[in-house]
Amino acid sequence: MEILRHRPHRRIASALFGAPKCHLPYASYIATLPAVRRKPVPKHRSGCPVSVSLEVFGDRWSLLIVRDLMIRGFHSFKEFQESGEGIATNILADRLRRLEATGIIAAEADTVDRRRVSYRLTEKGIDLAPVLLELLLWGARNAETALPCAQIEGMVKHRDEIVSEARRRWKNRDLTPLQVDGEWRLPW
Repeated sequence: MEILRHRPHRRIASALFGAPKCHLPYASYIATLPAVRRKPVPKHRSGCPVSVSLEVFGDRWSLLIVRDLMIRGFHSFKEFQESGEGIATNILADRLRRLEATGIIAAEADTVDRRRVSYRLTEKGIDLAPVLLELLLWGARNAETALPCAQIEGMVKHRDEIVSEARRRWKNRDLTPLQVDGEWRLPW
């Protein structure tokens, strides 16, 4: 009990390591460790715009969340989880936090049930509409997908209208999805 009251280990650690920065009260009664200095983490690996963009939203889960917000009209954690992509809950929670931290999405209290969180694209997020459309068209042209050829051709012809419609719905807070159960709801 005397050791705990006077804590001579602090004097020994101070003599060895300098002023203590981090005390471990339950891990050990014989040492206090100094804080470990770390190198500052660079903000971006390079100044290349493609590299910077991929650092922000370059993994598949982040892009699928943006797709679900923009095209499918999903807004809740549960909807993202049940989207059919098989994302684990811990990964989904992490990606939602990352997208929110980078300003691509915003979390708001749900209008119906204030206890729930509803996610929404920000202006920075809706700016990804042309990128997402081009990814969709590239995938449809270069791999076997469920999208019929006629729809691909229509989307190619109406690129600007699709992006404008996505932006209009975002601006007006229109929750009507562009796609329901794999069927596109487009005007042509």
